[in-house]
Amino acid sequence: MAVSRSTHFTPAVRFLGSCYKQRHLAPHQSVGWRAISGGEYKRPGQTQDNTPIWKKFDFDKGVEGIRKHFTLLKNEFLGRWTGPEGKPLIEHILEQTRVIWEFRGPESLEQWTVSSDQEIGGRSEAYLKLGRNNTTCLMYGTLCSAPPRDGETRYSGYCTMRSKPSMGSFDSKKHHDWSSFNTLHLRIRGDGRPWMINVGAETYFSHQKDDMYSYFLYTRGGPYWQDVKIPFSKFFLSSRGRIQDDQHPLWLDKVNTIGITLGDKADGPFQLEIDFVAVCNDRAHTEEFAYEVYKRNPEV
Repeated sequence: MAVSRSTHFTPAVRFLGSCYKQRHLAPHQSVGWRAISGGEYKRPGQTQDNTPIWKKFDFDKGVEGIRKHFTLLKNEFLGRWTGPEGKPLIEHILEQTRVIWEFRGPESLEQWTVSSDQEIGGRSEAYLKLGRNNTTCLMYGTLCSAPPRDGETRYSGYCTMRSKPSMGSFDSKKHHDWSSFNTLHLRIRGDGRPWMINVGAETYFSHQKDDMYSYFLYTRGGPYWQDVKIPFSKFFLSSRGRIQDDQHPLWLDKVNTIGITLGDKADGPFQLEIDFVAVCNDRAHTEEFAYEVYKRNPEV
């Protein structure tokens, strides 16, 4: 017997649901061209950009893009002869820790995007810059939970940073393969606020496009660094801000993006400094999944 999608709404993921509602479920945009084309959010009363696409095209950028994609295609083809992900097979088997993102220069910030409720008319501000000595990443800003006065938006107050999806040659999808690891490792320095770690994985069906795996990140205030290790078995499945009854483990071989979101409804300044984001294989952790899994075809 299949388990239906849950409608339980919990305070733990309230800001995720409010974020989705404002960006994807506005009453005047429930079903329309935006849902098909995947366009950006348009505030009520905002004029639509009707500039023809041929006026936006740049020939020089097009040639440079073709050159870049052929270079990526060459590297992908040659990397398969070396081993998985371009590494020798013995190195891939014995690898215990892999640093996925580290911030050691301005180019490292280009792999991330920062957004806030300003996209829906809110007043929160979020910025991303390098820390001291250009060896860390500092996300800072001000959180404001007051909704905009447009007569439609009910919730507001979130700031998030999210990694850009990995793209291969000719904009083909690339996934992070973390199947050899079981723990997410971050080195951070926060201000005492609770954050949420969101991991997005590849899905097979269109109604699963809003699914994400989440877990909480509790930071300590003060000048000292904090090493956080979160087992992937602790991540729970949610959709549009609602925890699902039908839980299942994260597919570690098809990870697309990872994000860090603040939405604790505590107005005021915030900051979070990140040294690196890595994955590791903790041999002491043997748990497969921390939550109850329903049998789709229960035994009689």
